Amino acid sequence: MPNIRPISDLRNNTNEISELCHNTKEPVFITKNGVGDMVVMSVETYERQQGLINLYVKLAEAEEEIANGAEGEDFFEYARRLRNSVHGQV
Repeated sequence: MPNIRPISDLRNNTNEISELCHNTKEPVFITKNGVGDMVVMSVETYERQQGLINLYVKLAEAEEEIANGAEGEDFFEYARRLRNSVHGQV
């Protein structure tokens, strides 16, 4: 269930809202005159969301490449080369 607070709470209870964002790892929705105005979240939550967005963008690009006929690389061969580059010959 989303946490919705009036903008006066942001001004008067900043530390409480900060703790709420950090403890729940969820955004707090701020209203102004009863209408949604902004969202407050911890930096950790923001970075996690940005990471997911970047991952989804890369997955969409890869799916488009495959749909356009791009040939992928064999996973097991790629993983073997990656292990070799990190740990040396296996």
